[in-house]
Amino acid sequence: MAPRSPRVRAGLLGLALAACLSVPTSATAATSPAAAADASSVAAPTVEELRLDRAAPREILAASGFDTVTPEFARLLGAARSYAQARRVVVREGAALWRRAVDRAQGRGPAGGELSRDDDRPLYWARLGMSREVREWEPGFGLSEGRRAALIGDLERASRGQTDIRHPRGATGLKRVLVTGFDPFTLDRDVRISNPSGASALALDGTVIETARGPARVETAVFPVRWRDFAEGTVERALRPYLRQVDLFTTVSQGRVGRFDVERTNGAWRGGFPDNENVSRTGTVPVADPASQPQWTTTTLPYREIVAADTGRFPVYDNTSVTEIPVGGTGPVVRPDGPTAGSSARAGGGGDYLSNEIAYRATLLRDRLGLREALPGGHVHTPVLQFGAGNTDPATGTVTDPEFVRNRLDIIAQVRAIVAVAVSGTAG
Repeated sequence: MAPRSPRVRAGLLGLALAACLSVPTSATAATSPAAAADASSVAAPTVEELRLDRAAPREILAASGFDTVTPEFARLLGAARSYAQARRVVVREGAALWRRAVDRAQGRGPAGGELSRDDDRPLYWARLGMSREVREWEPGFGLSEGRRAALIGDLERASRGQTDIRHPRGATGLKRVLVTGFDPFTLDRDVRISNPSGASALALDGTVIETARGPARVETAVFPVRWRDFAEGTVERALRPYLRQVDLFTTVSQGRVGRFDVERTNGAWRGGFPDNENVSRTGTVPVADPASQPQWTTTTLPYREIVAADTGRFPVYDNTSVTEIPVGGTGPVVRPDGPTAGSSARAGGGGDYLSNEIAYRATLLRDRLGLREALPGGHVHTPVLQFGAGNTDPATGTVTDPEFVRNRLDIIAQVRAIVAVAVSGTAG
């Protein structure tokens, strides 16, 4: 569950979540004196990238075979002799990383090591190795700060599956579903953490699920746990081209221990819990056209059918609770049955972190596209992915264990079953 109001935050903060730089139009290298003057010095690694130097990320990469990704990427990037060549390398290798992670999760190709195939962490840490390489790269042709940032943006989108959403056209009777997940987070608490929503995205991408209404093709993408990316419009940029094409969407993130939640209501409020860059943001969710921004958005998923179905070993709840400041009030109030008229949001059912925010942004986009009555969509929180009972100390524990793998596989299977029920439970 994402961070909530002060009344309920203390026990849940550690479980928060879960989750545009334009590309220069010129594809030529900078050669003018002005461009040369704009060439930037090497950028320092981010807080997120610096965690790569710890033992657990290195072990995860080695145990999956993904430890070869960054060295090979560095070789290819170093051979680029222009910005256009560099951009082609970044886009191609970012997309290849996503496909490699999906193929590994779905049993295609070599496992690359003893780490279980369902693990989402090799993708996360390999991507950070690639982004750090771009950040520290010093090409002979010079690279401005803006162009370096644009390359990192290209890498982010391609390696997250955001440019790989391909629903087949003209397939009669085939339902089209879009599912999103998140990176691991709270890594300073335990750098070994995996995120079952990201693992579910890898397991489901491009698969066909049989439902009571016929086959459903699932396409997926993964989002970062960073406030700045959301403020820059990463959710809207990734989802807008597809919402008119799909029959159902659900954003997914890690929530509470031992339970799934279908979040009924999403709130327009950021609660400030630190992200993967250890940055905090508090205030109204920043969106385009704030004058028309609602305080609340709601799910259009068939939550009654989802809750009633037997989808797996974890219970599934219709979560209606929110935290609001009521009209005329001065402080936050928890409302178990949803917001009151005219209130100001302080936490949706999914809290006040990026899991709530992706749900808010996706459903607001649905509504602004005029699809509220036509498109089922909303947010599902998975259980927290837990290590085995004897492997809870991050200082002495291992990066995986049998119970950890079993828990993740069960969560993935239940996400798949929930999607099937959601498709079956929609009208039309």
